[in-house]
Amino acid sequence: MCMVIFAPLFAIFAFATCGGYSGGLRLSVDCVNKTESNLSIDIAFAYPFRLQQVTFEVPTCEGKERQKLALIGDSSSSAEFFVTVAVFAFLYSLAATVVYIFFQNKYRENNRGPLIDFIVTVVFSFLWLVGSSAWAKGLSDVKVATDPKEVLLLVSACKQPSNKCMAVHSPVMSSLNTSVVFGFLNFILWAGNIWFVFKETGWHSSGQRYLSDPMEKHSSSYNQGGYNQDSYGSSGGYGQQASLGASSDEFGQQPSGPTSFTNQI
Repeated sequence: MCMVIFAPLFAIFAFATCGGYSGGLRLSVDCVNKTESNLSIDIAFAYPFRLQQVTFEVPTCEGKERQKLALIGDSSSSAEFFVTVAVFAFLYSLAATVVYIFFQNKYRENNRGPLIDFIVTVVFSFLWLVGSSAWAKGLSDVKVATDPKEVLLLVSACKQPSNKCMAVHSPVMSSLNTSVVFGFLNFILWAGNIWFVFKETGWHSSGQRYLSDPMEKHSSSYNQGGYNQDSYGSSGGYGQQASLGASSDEFGQQPSGPTSFTNQI
């Protein structure tokens, strides 16, 4: 039930916080000649984070010439893979919810439904782990590439001590951090559901029968052994009593020898 409730929600949060992101940073280049300065250089970027395609212009502080630059890095592969896994996981969880609620009888008719569900759950658990790890690394690269201090190193005018370059504001990455968290939460959710789906398959029931048969055989043989021991014990006890009685009779007959000898004297 937890899988049915939380899987679609966690998937929505994962791809919405990543796929819907757009942010930016602002730089300031103050030249010695104030007319050449630009105190508001806006650099915007968004999903899928092909940062090498994000271009911007900065003053050179050498007349009216402008320098065209671009950000460094490309994290589109990891971001798109993460969002793709989230979308397909959302669609499958919705379909599974419909089957669990409205087609439960057909789902349990044969082993095919639980078996497919088990395989898909294992696959999505692996994809969530790979996708979340890859996107966490990609996000780290995005943070470095969009750090205003790193971007200012690309500006030639900032290499001259007479010019003043500074970062006005940095990009806000809270939603991207949230997407990584939900990615790993999805992995935990899907991986934890593997055991419950496995219990619905025929593999689990056949394994239970395989374990129960030897135990039944062992218990039956134990009961038979106990019965033989009881019968043996009863017979042994009877024999011992008989032999004990015989020895007692013999012991009682021993004084008769000396008594008869005395009488003869």
